[in-house]
Amino acid sequence: MDCSVSFGNLSCGGGLMDSAFNYAEQHKLETETEYPYTAMFHLHCSDAGDGIVGATSYYDVTPNDPSQLKAALDLGPVSVAIEADQTAFGSYTSGVITTGCGDQLDHGVLAVGYGSENGQEYFLVKNSWGPSWGESGYVKIGVADGAGVCGIN
Repeated sequence: MDCSVSFGNLSCGGGLMDSAFNYAEQHKLETETEYPYTAMFHLHCSDAGDGIVGATSYYDVTPNDPSQLKAALDLGPVSVAIEADQTAFGSYTSGVITTGCGDQLDHGVLAVGYGSENGQEYFLVKNSWGPSWGESGYVKIGVADGAGVCGIN
């Protein structure tokens, strides 16, 4: 997000995943070691390393369809937006979130898989708040139709 300001993003002040992917199509990205995540607002980009990976293409998953999100996850991790400003998400420690977090999208995260716990299907999501949050930095968000739990669909 820091480096894609000229593509319309504002670091931790907000932005769009597609803008970041457009940036990654034109610029190689640095490793976490070269440019560590600091959870700080920056409107400049460090050029600490050479960058080793970029994007050659990307596509948007059909919205409001959990089966399409699962199909995309079968191919690899998926950047998703969720609502993270509610207590159900912010104070999450374990289990599957099924209610209480809304669908007013305000936070980008990475869906990495899906599964089931005690009969409840969920999407496994990596958050950017570090390993001391949630289940070692991850959250299980319930699968539901429409916008989905926390707006994940």
